[in-house]
Formats: sequence, C-alpha cells, structure tokens
Amino acid sequence: MDSRLNILYNKKPCYDIVFSADFQRLIHELKGLEIESRRVCVVTDSHVASLYGDQIMDLLEGECKEKALFSFPAGEENKTLSTVKDIYTFLIEKKFDRKDLLLALGGGVVGDITGFVAATYLRGIDFVQIPTTLLAQADSSIGGKTGVDFDGYKNMVGAFYMPKLVYMNVSVLKTLDGRQFYSGFAEIMKHGLIKDGIFYEWLLENMYEICDRNVDIMQEMVERSCKIKKLVVEKDPTEKGERALLNFGHTIGHAIEKSKNFTLTHGECVALGAVAAAFISWKHSWLSMEEYYEIRDMFVPFNLPISIEDIDPQEILKLTKSDKKMENGSIKFILLKKVGKAVIDRNVSDEDILNALSEIHYVEDGE
Repeated sequence: MDSRLNILYNKKPCYDIVFSADFQRLIHELKGLEIESRRVCVVTDSHVASLYGDQIMDLLEGECKEKALFSFPAGEENKTLSTVKDIYTFLIEKKFDRKDLLLALGGGVVGDITGFVAATYLRGIDFVQIPTTLLAQADSSIGGKTGVDFDGYKNMVGAFYMPKLVYMNVSVLKTLDGRQFYSGFAEIMKHGLIKDGIFYEWLLENMYEICDRNVDIMQEMVERSCKIKKLVVEKDPTEKGERALLNFGHTIGHAIEKSKNFTLTHGECVALGAVAAAFISWKHSWLSMEEYYEIRDMFVPFNLPISIEDIDPQEILKLTKSDKKMENGSIKFILLKKVGKAVIDRNVSDEDILNALSEIHYVEDGE
C-alpha cells in the first residue's frame, strides 16, 4: 500500500517522500510538479540504466515537454567533479534551463551527484530523488545533502539543496545485489541505535523477514527508518547541532573507507565505525559490556563486518583528522548513552580512537 511522509524545512512543508511497491504512481506525482511544461533529464549510472532506464523513459513518454537520459559509469570512483562537468555539458548542449527538472535514478552516488548538479546548474534547478538502493532509500536521498568526493575525501564538495520529491519503490530492493542490500541496512540499524530503541528491537525481531526481503516488511522498515531521519533533519536541516547524530559510525567509517580505497562498501565501513563508537561508549562507562557486545554481534546476522584485517591504525587516525566533521580542531564524535540515545562528544582522544581500532582490527595469531 502506498504511503507518504511530508518533510518540513524551516517548519514549512518542503517535499514528500512517497513509498510504493512499483513505479506506477511516479508520473502522477511528477504531474504535481507540472512536468508537462518542462524538459526532464533522467540522471543515472550504467548499472541502474540497464535495469530501470527504459522503464522510466517509457513512463515519461508524452508526459513532459522533452525527455533525455544521461548515464555515467557506475561506482564511487566516479563521484567526482569530472562527472559533474560532464552532466553540465550535457544539460547545456540539450538547452536545459532553470525551469526544467532532473530525476536522480539510482543509489547514493547518483543522488548526491544529481543533487549537487541541481544546486549549482544555473544557480539552481529542481530535482527529484528516485533511490534504487537500500542505502539511498534509508539515508542519502533524504535531507538535502548533496556533494561529490574530492581527491578521495568523501563529500568534501557539496551543498544543502532540497529535492522536490522523493519516490521510493521498495520492490527494487528484491533485485539488489546482496552486499549492497546489507550495506544499506547498516544505516537503518544506525537510526535505531541513535534514536529509537523500539525500532532497533523490531529490526532484530524481523531479522529473517528482512533477510528474505519480504516487500511489506521492507516497506515498513524503510518508512520507519525515514521517520527517524525526518525528525532529525527537520530540527536541524543544515547540521548546526542535532543532525550530527546521524554521523554515528561515520568518522572512523569514512577513514576506513578511504584507507581501503573504497574496496569496502559504505555500509560495511559504517558498521565497523559503529562497533568502534560503541566500544568507546562502553569504555566511557555509558554502555555496559553486555550492551556493547550485543550491539557488535547484531551486525553479524545482516552480513556486516565487525572486524577488519590489514589496516594501519595510525593512518586511520590521521584520516579522521581530515574528516569534514572536524570543528575548531576537534572531532564531533557520536557516542551512545544507551540504545536509542546518541550524544555528541568532543572529548574523544587519539588514545580512545586507537583503542577502538585495536578492538576491530583482526590480527591472526603469530602476526
């Protein structure tokens, strides 16, 4: 059954998130944005284009002033200003103006790049998020964060720019690669850990249905996860305060992601970062030992790592200092007071981080 959430910006309605089991309502929703008088460009990557590009283009046939599709090679390594430049060139050559519309069809890379292009092309053009991965549906498509990586540093160039609509077809998750599905689950688990202990327990109780990708359970899971992010981003749309809680697991996670040259998925790195942050929370006497070990072990059934080989803790510590979340020389580290309650801590020491990295660093006996 279709459902929707309305996202507020500065306490005013901004855009809707529509949850559906197919793409059938997409054109109806886009008509609310008056697409009949607009050029529409679908921006996607090579993988998603082969799966859903033709279907979306067929739906647009006869419904808009003109349609176009721009596809770039799939992969985090293409989340760069070079790809942004290619999209600018395409839009200019196709004579798109600021009254036209971009559709971001794909995962987090597609959504972040398209949103950044929308924020900056002709000083702003409308765009719509159509996320096709669990990571994008649960996290990156909501809240208006856009951006690209720069010289391997995650999201160092970006802007806050709100979409006009987010349309989530949860049935596409059934065909998602298993590793990518569980990568997205790390962000969903994060939402329960930082804000909603009841949701966290629900995830564990519905573990088998989630792993089987039951469509009804997936829709409930995604919608409940989005409600948590909605509450956070509405209070703090440009990350001046509470929105930083959404970075739980990300400071160390991003550093691991870069140190491993993006050979691990984002969610795998977030899971490792979450385990490290939970470990620091235990060592700060906020979590009990039992709570820490339960949080750590609950990533395992969802095929997410809780330890990692072949890392250089000193390199990762150094990379955490390059994180864009640094503020006045200190890291805004997100820790847990308990399951469902996260806090910002600016007093996490280098020793805390190195001890946490030692906890997740798997070294074989004899090495």
